Amino acid sequence: MYGTHPTDGSKFSNSMQEYHQQGDFRFTAVLESYNWSSSRHMSTTTALSSAKKFEAARVGASYLVTDGDGAPLKVAAWLFGCAAWVFSMVILGGMTRLTRSGLSMTEWKFTGSLPPMTEDEWQLEFEKYKQSPEYKRVNKGIGLEDFKFIYWMEYAHRMWGRGLGIVFAGPFSYFVWKGYITRQLGLRLSAIFAMGAGQGLIGWWMVKSGLQEPEAEYAEPRVSPYRLATHLTSAFVIYCGLLWMALSVAMPEPPTYSVAWVKGAAKVRRLALPVSAVVAITAISGAFVAGNDAGRAFNTFPKMGDKWIPDGLFELKPFMRNFFENTATVQLDHRLLAMTTFIAIGSMWFATRRVQMHPAVKHLVNSTLGMAFLQVTLGISTLLSYVPPSLGTAHQAGALMLFTMMILLVHATRKPSPELLKSLQHVSKRVRFMTNFK
Repeated sequence: MYGTHPTDGSKFSNSMQEYHQQGDFRFTAVLESYNWSSSRHMSTTTALSSAKKFEAARVGASYLVTDGDGAPLKVAAWLFGCAAWVFSMVILGGMTRLTRSGLSMTEWKFTGSLPPMTEDEWQLEFEKYKQSPEYKRVNKGIGLEDFKFIYWMEYAHRMWGRGLGIVFAGPFSYFVWKGYITRQLGLRLSAIFAMGAGQGLIGWWMVKSGLQEPEAEYAEPRVSPYRLATHLTSAFVIYCGLLWMALSVAMPEPPTYSVAWVKGAAKVRRLALPVSAVVAITAISGAFVAGNDAGRAFNTFPKMGDKWIPDGLFELKPFMRNFFENTATVQLDHRLLAMTTFIAIGSMWFATRRVQMHPAVKHLVNSTLGMAFLQVTLGISTLLSYVPPSLGTAHQAGALMLFTMMILLVHATRKPSPELLKSLQHVSKRVRFMTNFK
């Protein structure tokens, strides 16, 4: 049975009565924490103590877990662990693709299977691979030991995903049984679990496209860029959902101690939301670069070859295919989106540098700018180095890390609960009154 909301019914009423009865005590604590000697230079907003801010959060926050037996800490730790697991899955998937290991296993079972254990079993798997287009057109003549390497890479990627299913489903069932998880969170996590199960099917759907003979005589077999983008986007959505819910369980209220900081956070959020969309679109465009192997063309920067705008940008018909299948167009799109992302993040940093905000929010804005600079550097280095697996994997991890920074920023700047906001406004008025009185 799902846990009940901790602020429902009489418990909520009693908490609110206690909250209002302790108003004078809270105000006394505020005055003690207020630095009168510098009151003319300080905002009236730094007044609410952390203990009383937590009390307001306890009363007004919309809980996702019950409040007993250390449930918030346990559930949050589990969700953060699952999010980290998905992050590692994305990195391992990038390594699998960059080492051309993704097409080494030509069969798929939903429950998985044991790897080859004997020499005969390895030879049988190798013979299956020899029938694939990749072996015939790319890896013809490789030995059994080389095949074992790419096989183990793909096998590890698949089993790591199945391991995540166990790590997710086991604790989830336990927390539901204990009544830690509310119905609201339970439904969200059930949707995430369903997406995770579907991700395995999407992965095989993607791999199957690479096991078909290419239409062009000399074309290298590779997975469909559309299916690759679907697979990566699904991973990003699962990761985003897990991380957001983990943050919401761990921090039911945003970091703020004043009305001015709330207003400042709202300004940052108005900029962070569209910037987050640009970051996400840029990451998805990277999947089309990978799917078309476009990173191994035009390995110069800032020009593409000896031109700013390469030839043949719109040679495919119908016209829209160029943005997803034309190597030159796909790479140019990704370059333009990457620079747009960097400029957008830089503009957000510049526009908010004088806005009053919580130090944690300020740190996130600064860190996001630093991560954007690192990601652009990684992207250029990967391109100029002809996409070595090490740099290519780091660049993919950097994309997810930058997306993580934007999730943290958007989550930290969300609107506080009405109860906490009312408390902040009340304290701000009293402090302002005492400042004028003095």
